[in-house]
Amino acid sequence: RMKKSIDFALDDHPDGAELPGTAWAVSIVDDCEGCDDLRVEVNVEERGCNGEGLTLHLAPATARRLAAALSAALKEIGEA
Repeated sequence: RMKKSIDFALDDHPDGAELPGTAWAVSIVDDCEGCDDLRVEVNVEERGCNGEGLTLHLAPATARRLAAALSAALKEIGEA
């Protein structure tokens, strides 16, 4: 089994905000039984709640769709 970390960070929520801050991480994994290719793993969890978050295992096409959605959102706010 292989897992390669690509990037991780905390979100930009201010401390003490009404909504909890989150941490995110992106990796490449090959631990998907029955999958014919590598997967992009995205993990999102509330700060301080390690191991309690959500993990997505995305096929390359789905990862590209997510990247396109993020790009479109940045364009919408003038940050392209």
